[in-house]
Amino acid sequence: MDLTPLRTSRDFRLVFAGGAVSGFGSFITYVTIPYQVAALTDDPLMVGLLGVCELVPLLVMAFVGGALADFLDRRLLVRGGELALAALCGVLLLNALSAEPHLWLLFVIAALTATVDGLQRPALEAMIPRLVQPEELPATMALNSLGMQIAQLGGPALAGVLIASVDLSLVYAFDLLTFAVSVTCLTLVKAVPPPPDADRPSLRSVVTGLRYARSRPELLGTYLVDINAMFFGMPQALYPFLATQLGGPRILGLLYAAPAVGSLLATLSSGWTGRVHRHGLMVIVAAALWGVGIVGVGLSETLWLTLCCLAFAGAADMVSGIFRSIIWSQTIPDHLRGRLAGIEMLSYTTGPLLGQLRSGLMARTRLGVGGSIWVGGALCIIGTAALALSLPRFVRYDGKDGMARKKAEDEAWASRSFSGAAADKGDG
Repeated sequence: MDLTPLRTSRDFRLVFAGGAVSGFGSFITYVTIPYQVAALTDDPLMVGLLGVCELVPLLVMAFVGGALADFLDRRLLVRGGELALAALCGVLLLNALSAEPHLWLLFVIAALTATVDGLQRPALEAMIPRLVQPEELPATMALNSLGMQIAQLGGPALAGVLIASVDLSLVYAFDLLTFAVSVTCLTLVKAVPPPPDADRPSLRSVVTGLRYARSRPELLGTYLVDINAMFFGMPQALYPFLATQLGGPRILGLLYAAPAVGSLLATLSSGWTGRVHRHGLMVIVAAALWGVGIVGVGLSETLWLTLCCLAFAGAADMVSGIFRSIIWSQTIPDHLRGRLAGIEMLSYTTGPLLGQLRSGLMARTRLGVGGSIWVGGALCIIGTAALALSLPRFVRYDGKDGMARKKAEDEAWASRSFSGAAADKGDG
C-alpha cells in the first residue's frame, strides 16, 4: 500500500486513527442491535425493518448534511456528530440494563443514528480530500478503507464473542468508550473552513448539487451500480438466522467479519489501482463479482465455504468502493463536495438498507434464508449487466479526463469568487 498520506498529513493521521477506533466500537453495536431484535422477536422481517427505520431519515438528512458541509466548518460538523452518536449509544446501554429492554427503542435509536449519520458523513467525506494533496487521493481512499476494514474485521468478531459471553450492556459500553478517542482526535484537527463564497444551505443549493450529479454520467453510474448490487445482494438481515443454521451466536461475528477479510486483502494489494484509468469498467466488473460471491453464500451449506464466499464478495466490493471513491474525490469540485457527498451517501446506504428488507421478506417465502441470499446474488449480476449495457459512457469513463475537468471547474469557481470579492471591494 501507498502510505504517503499518513506520512505527509498530520490531520489525516488524526482522522484516520480516530475513525478506526470509533469504527471498531460502532461495528460492535452494528452487530448487536440486529441480534437483540432477532432475540426479542425471532422474525427476520423485523430485523429487515431496521433498515426502513434508518432509510427514511437518511433520505432527508443526507441532503441537509451535504448542504451544511459546503457552508460550515466541516471538522466541527464531524465532531458534533460523534458527540451525538455517543449519546445515542448511552441510551442503548441504559435500555440493555433494564429488566425488560424495549424493542421500540431499538428502532428509534436506529432512526436517530441514521439522522446523525446523514448530517455527519457528508462533512467527513468532504473534509478528507482537503487534508491531503490531489495526487495522494487514490492512496488516501485506500487507507481510509483500510481503517474501516480493520474496524469491520475486529468489531463484529469481538461482538460475537461478547454477545455469547457477557451481558449486552457491556457490549454497548465498549462502543461508548471508543467515542472518547475519536472526539479527542477530531478536536486536535485544524479547522476545515468552507470554500470561498460558499453557497448558503437552501433548497436551491441542494437542487444545484442534484443537477450537477445528473449532468455527470460517471457519477450516475457509480450510484446506480452500487444501489443495484446492494439492494439485491445484501443479506445482512439474515446473518442472525444463518448463524443459527451454521453454529450458533458465537459464529455471528464471523459472518459479519468475513467480508472485511476480503476487503482487507484487496486494500493491502491496492497499489495497482493507481495505474488503472478505466474506473467505470472496474466498478462494473467488481459489482458483478460481488453478486457471484453472494450466490455462493446462498448455496453453501458449510461454515468454511460460506465464510470464503463472503470474503470473496468483500474483496470485490472493496475494489468497487475504491474506484467509486476515486471517481468522486478526483472529479468533484470542492465547492460542491459536501452536497455530492450527501448524494453519494444515499447511493451506498439506501441499497443495503432496502436490501435488508428485501432479504427479510424473501426469507419468509418458500425460498427460505438460503434461497433469499442466492436469488438476490443472481439478480445482482443480471442488474449489473443491464446497467453496463444502458450506461456506455460510464463503462468508457477515463479518470484522466475527469481530473482535467475538475481542475478547470475549480479554477472557474476560484475566478468567480475572486471577481465577486473584487466587485464588493470596489462597491465599498
